[in-house]
Amino acid sequence: MARRVVVVGAGVAGLAAAHRLLRDDPDLELTILESDRAPGGRLGSVDVAGLPIEAGPDAFVARKPSAVELCRELGLELDAPGARGAFVWTRRGLVPLPPGALGIPAEAESLLRWPGLSRRGRLRAVGDLVRRSATTQDDEPLGELLRRRLGNEATETLVAPLLAGLFAGDVDHLGVRATFPELAEWERERGSLIRGAKASLDAGRDAGPIFLRPRGGTGELPRALSASVGRERIRTRVAGEGVERDGDAWVVRSGDRLLGADAVVVATPAHVAADILAGVAPAAAAPLRRIAYVSTAVVALVYPDDTGDALPPMTGFVVPAGRAPMTAATFLSRKWPEAAFGTRAVLRCFVGAAGSEDVLEADDDEIVDAVCRHLAALLPLPERPTHSAVVRWPRSMPQFEVGHLELVRAIDEGLPPGIVVAGNATLGVGVADAVRSAHEAADRVRIHLTRSVGTETR
Repeated sequence: MARRVVVVGAGVAGLAAAHRLLRDDPDLELTILESDRAPGGRLGSVDVAGLPIEAGPDAFVARKPSAVELCRELGLELDAPGARGAFVWTRRGLVPLPPGALGIPAEAESLLRWPGLSRRGRLRAVGDLVRRSATTQDDEPLGELLRRRLGNEATETLVAPLLAGLFAGDVDHLGVRATFPELAEWERERGSLIRGAKASLDAGRDAGPIFLRPRGGTGELPRALSASVGRERIRTRVAGEGVERDGDAWVVRSGDRLLGADAVVVATPAHVAADILAGVAPAAAAPLRRIAYVSTAVVALVYPDDTGDALPPMTGFVVPAGRAPMTAATFLSRKWPEAAFGTRAVLRCFVGAAGSEDVLEADDDEIVDAVCRHLAALLPLPERPTHSAVVRWPRSMPQFEVGHLELVRAIDEGLPPGIVVAGNATLGVGVADAVRSAHEAADRVRIHLTRSVGTETR
């Protein structure tokens, strides 16, 4: 008799978990429930002036192997960015990030010459090279570690916009151990973040591109996964609402429908997973509910012909908290050049995040106007694009605050055998992290099914 698995959520984590399960056991009876009208989650695009512009992540970290290996397994060709380097928004305008790793400069000399900081701020930051290391190995806020080593100005102007921006978070609330544990390791083992950044930069010089994406955009990954899984297994506009025990198995409730399952993968945002599991696994639902989320939006902008050269040959810029309505911008026509762009400047700006979610209360036109006014003050762009779109992502970014790893451990310990959780709320917020979490979830399901079969045949 075929084993039955229900996957709740058809974002990249749910699809990748289903793909891995069916690859290892093609005879599984597998059903994916997705409340949205289409699979893919945030890996999709919005049409702007006939151009498909990504509405969510536009790449994944190549040096985390899960997503790269999955793309190659699916036969997807991968592209590296067409530009390198990024700017920071400063009072002097856009200033290139100095060479380094994780926003930390790799050389004291380049830090001392970096024009985005005051002389006092530069001297305070290079003091990292002689400052005594902390003795505790407890988790702490990312901002606390950075301020201790580099000072307030360098933290807020140079490092936090990049590191906190990856989580749409607040550097003074994000926990080091769940976000960038290598920073604590650099302080502990090398006595300096600058020396740690230098070692990391040197080690990665021959490692290839930092970021990759499938040719055609990140949306190619969920499309390929959907085809591999089989679209007949994916039920869209159907939400998983709860899980109940049925002897040694489970029942997933969806409206007035009940789906029997030997195992369940819940690949939804943490707060949704908490609601689904509240009745059957309250010990897991409680820590799931404690994972905070913030809302964000992507603003896609297409400018007129002959504006492409207004963009510097860089990937974009990040913005210190409170300096502008956006938190970052990507020069899309530079980073991922396409013939379809022609001579037009094409950008994506990011708004929202911890501490600035109120920006999202404005209507779309107000958001576009505010973003474009600030861009025109920095770059020789027109005050308005010819076409634009705003894609909102309510409660989309989990916040890995101090103690996050303890929450993840409590979630795992609170799940009964046969139910697993996957997604970007546990191991990391990037595409590669979601794929890794999906593969780990699939492995746990496979082990559970193997053990349950063994028990039945005794």
